[in-house]
Parts: sequence; C-alpha cells; structure tokens
Amino acid sequence: MPKRSSSVVGREFGNGVRAAIENTGLTQRQLAELLGWQEAKLSDMLAGKGGVTELEVATLLAYCRTPLVERERLLALYREVGRFFVQFPEDGVPDQVRTLINQEKEATEITGWSMILVPGLLQIYEYIEAVTAKARTVSTENFAATVAARAARTEILDYSRTFTFYVHEQALWLPVGGEEVWREQLAHLLRLSVRKYISIRIVPRSVGVHAGVSGDFRLMKFPKYPPVVYIESVKCCLFFDDKDTVETYENILKDLAAVALDEEESRAVINSILEGLQ
Repeated sequence: MPKRSSSVVGREFGNGVRAAIENTGLTQRQLAELLGWQEAKLSDMLAGKGGVTELEVATLLAYCRTPLVERERLLALYREVGRFFVQFPEDGVPDQVRTLINQEKEATEITGWSMILVPGLLQIYEYIEAVTAKARTVSTENFAATVAARAARTEILDYSRTFTFYVHEQALWLPVGGEEVWREQLAHLLRLSVRKYISIRIVPRSVGVHAGVSGDFRLMKFPKYPPVVYIESVKCCLFFDDKDTVETYENILKDLAAVALDEEESRAVINSILEGLQ
C-alpha cells in the first residue's frame, strides 16, 4: 500500500487498527518498538495514509490478537481502492454504519440536501420511529436498536461545528407518524433554526425542477482531510472523496442556495404549515 493522502476508506481502516491497538493496553510507541517500526510509520497508517504492506498489517493484527472477523474486515479495507467506498451494512440500514458515524463526528462543517423527508439529523425520536417502521430492511428484532442508533446521531448538533440543511418544502408537508408527531417535528425545526450554528433553508415547491432532483446527499468537510460526499440507498451507502465528484455536488449546493429561501423566510414557511395544523 503506497503512502497517500488520507481517504475515507483509509481513515476507516486506521480507526479499526487504532481500536485493535487500544485493546492491547499498549501505547502506539510501545507497539511500534515491539514491531521494529518507526512510530511515524504507525502514525501514518492510523491516519489512513498507508505506507505499510499487507503482511505488516496482518502481523500487527495478529500481535494485537484481533478477532478473525475484525481482522478480515480490516484487511479488506486495506485492499480497497478506487474513487469511492461502498458499504453494505449487515442489517441493511445504511445510516448505522460506523464509517458514517465516524465521518460525522470528525467533520466541522456538514451540508445536506433532503427532498422527501426531514433530514435525519433534525428528526425527533417519534419521527425516526415512524420512518424506520416503514423500512422493509429493518427486522423486528433490530427495530429498537436501529431507532436508538439513528436518534443518537443527532447528538453531534453542537456549536463546535456548523450545519446547513437544504430541505424541499414537500418534505415539510409529508405527514409522518400522525398529526401530533408531524406538529412536534415542525416545532422542533423552528427551535433548531434559531441556533446560530444551524441554518435551515427551504426550497419552495414553486421553483419547479431544480438541481437537487438527482437525490439526497450530504457534504462533510474536515480540518485536515478532503471533503466527503455521502449518498445512501435502501441497501448500501457510498462515500466519495475524489475532487471531481466533490466539485459536482458543491455545484449542486450552489444552485440550491440560489433558489432556496433565506433562513427567516424558511422559518415563516415552517411556521405557516404548523399553524395550519393547530
């Protein structure tokens, strides 16, 4: 694996190896010495920059006594190459995968576009329950854990980062979970919209066809890494960090910004729908 700039798959690999090391109780310096490595070599690997061979990775994981299933997962990540990283979650729920959670935690700026539903990070618990209940990919035994995992992701909404959500007006009109849940969800959006680090901008139905018709996505930016575009479908999720793809989605966001209402106008739309439900 040649040395390279950090990528989504590289950081996912590095996070997994870091967890394996932590389970040994050794420091990175101690482990590097035991393996006969320079500490910088281990640091680069954990940052997702490569610089190690597959045999060296296997040796490290064996030394850490990493369980076989996790060892195979990490070696598969090591071999992953290409312009994108695709994941097929075992339970079929894309937004529960550890990669997305890790990316969201590390991002300092998250911008999302949502056509049909209120964005996941802005959903209340009851709204999440109602949406999850309609998902054919979620089994009965996984339902509670899935709802809890989705709800827990909203904890990243804090002042240490900035969020911009472009939401189509039709998502606000979709009754999810009954009228009481619908009302509370709209009220929740109004409460969040006054936070300085959260911007909610509505794309009105009156604009007609627009740049966002290709589908929902989010763009995550980091202090030290290239931006990442995340897209999910029913059975898989995709991460892109190549320059061309990122620029394509940045241009879509620019087009959405040009037709979206400003924050105050967006609050007025949300409030108007909410008042009509009283």
